[in-house]
Amino acid sequence: MHIEYIKPFPADRLLSGLRRIRLMGYDGAQPYAEASLELVPGLDTSVLTPAQNYVLMSGVEKVLELRAALLARDVDIFALDGGLYVSTSDHPHEPIPVIPPVVEESREPDGRTVLLINDGMHRIYAARSLGLHISVVVVRGVPAKYPYYAYALDGGWSCVTRLAELPDGYQKKAYRRPDNYRALFRDFNAVFPGVQKQRKQSNPSHIIA
Repeated sequence: MHIEYIKPFPADRLLSGLRRIRLMGYDGAQPYAEASLELVPGLDTSVLTPAQNYVLMSGVEKVLELRAALLARDVDIFALDGGLYVSTSDHPHEPIPVIPPVVEESREPDGRTVLLINDGMHRIYAARSLGLHISVVVVRGVPAKYPYYAYALDGGWSCVTRLAELPDGYQKKAYRRPDNYRALFRDFNAVFPGVQKQRKQSNPSHIIA
């Protein structure tokens, strides 16, 4: 992978952009509008809790490939102090946003309060695979009526399965609203187009988007 173009943007622009994130349902409510957003450097991945049942190893490898290419330009995507627009030889002339992962303080049904991984599962897993800490945006104070759209994994990282590809009928997460899980989905692409990857639809038929 060759880096063609890098354009950084500061933390205040990153956080103000994230504050405008809307839900796919609930009339496009903004769950972060009144929340606390903080860019936290060097967080240990062990304090972060996944909701996603899997990682695609191709996705992890792509993160590591991008990191290696950017390290040659003195940029570490595990230690961002804002965001970047990056164009690579894989997608020439199409700058994509690279931002720190986003995690939310979430109260779970069993009474736990966790830092739940919202966006950036593969980046966090990639850092974890190297034993590295990572900068993340921590969101606190999300209204209780707009929780993250899936529950934390009971067993944390031990429950995450490494996959080569998504099998048909594979349930990605334990959704809070299986009848319409996307209603609570945070649409990051509306503010930072391209930051959320579109993955194969594999959920069982009783899970309704």
